[in-house]
Amino acid sequence: MTSAPPPRKRADARRNADALVDAAATAFVESGVGVPVRDVAARAGVGVGTIYRHFPTRADLVVAVYRHQVEALAEAGPRLLDAADTPHEALSAWIDQFVDFLVTKHGLAEAMRSDDAAFEGLHTWFLDRLVPVCAQIMQAGTTAGQIRDDVGAIAVMRGVGNLCIGAGTDDRYDARRMVGVLLDGLRVG
Repeated sequence: MTSAPPPRKRADARRNADALVDAAATAFVESGVGVPVRDVAARAGVGVGTIYRHFPTRADLVVAVYRHQVEALAEAGPRLLDAADTPHEALSAWIDQFVDFLVTKHGLAEAMRSDDAAFEGLHTWFLDRLVPVCAQIMQAGTTAGQIRDDVGAIAVMRGVGNLCIGAGTDDRYDARRMVGVLLDGLRVG
């Protein structure tokens, strides 16, 4: 016995869901994940009921935004590698986007530590999705003789993550500059 595939959303429903995810992402950057749902709805040009039809809980909306942004980052890796003049340039461009992702997650880390089942497994999925992308770019750099071969992708990503902690909370600290120092340290020669 086979189960029927889930029904496809109508085109307008998909557009509304996409608009909500984009509006929520912008609102989360500006105000954190605790932004009122009515503000997200207004930004998306829909009613509050539309949000709850697509995302029954705030956690569902947060997870949708997070997954959408992780997917965009994962898809950017191969494109950047194809478009850049060198693998090191591709790595720098990808890490720059990774930094943007990390420093704009106001309140997300706290939300992910909550008991809400919606967040369970999200960090593992994040690593499973992004570490191979970073590794692919780094391997291209190693093969081209541009990037050290004694540092793995997970170490680079954790290092970048640690350098981004507290970004924006102290004007004397520039996380992006410190990430640049880390990337310079990966360069061969």
